[in-house]
Amino acid sequence: MTKRGCLIVISGPSGAGKTSICKALLAQLPDTVWSVSVTTRPPRPGEVDGHSYRFVSRSEFEEKERAGEFLESAEYVGHRYGTPRGPVEQALREGKNVVLEIDVQGGMQVARKMPQSVRIFVLPPSAESLRARLEGRKTEAAEQLAKRLAEADGEIAMARDSGCYTYFVVNDILDATVEQVKRIVEQERTKS
Repeated sequence: MTKRGCLIVISGPSGAGKTSICKALLAQLPDTVWSVSVTTRPPRPGEVDGHSYRFVSRSEFEEKERAGEFLESAEYVGHRYGTPRGPVEQALREGKNVVLEIDVQGGMQVARKMPQSVRIFVLPPSAESLRARLEGRKTEAAEQLAKRLAEADGEIAMARDSGCYTYFVVNDILDATVEQVKRIVEQERTKS
C-alpha cells in the first residue's frame, strides 16, 4: 500500500517569496507536485495557462465553485482564486506531496477540511524588503502595488490570529528558507 502524500500549504503576502520556495520544493523533494490553481486574474508575462494557473472567466469560476470543485477558494485584490479538489486528492492517494500556494483565507479553509496538511506562512524580513521585492517585479501599476502592500499587514495579522498556520518562516536568504521548509515537511511526513 502506498503511503499517503503530504499536502504542503505555503502562504504569505505577495512578494514574500512563496513562489520561489514552492519551485525549490518541487525541484528538491522527491514525488512532489504543484497544485495548479484556478484564477480569474489575467496572466502575467511568462505565465502559461494550465501550468502557472488555469485562467478562467469569473462566470466559469463561479460555476466550478457552485459544483463543489474547489478545496478552497478566495478573492484577493479583486480576483478569484481556487484549488481544484480532484487533482489534489488524486496525487495524495498516489503518495505524492502536493505543494499548494494560497492566501490566508484559503489556508484557513484547507485547515478545516484537511487538518493533517502542513501549513507554513512565509514572512518577509521587513516591510522595506517587501516593497523592494514587489517594485522589482515591475509587473504591476503603482495602484495595484499599493493595494498589495496594504493587504500584507492584514494578511500577516490574520495568519497569526487564525491559529491555522503551524509554522512561520522568515524568507531572508532563499536557500536557507528552502532548507528550513524541507526540514519541516520531512518532519511532518514522519508523523503520518
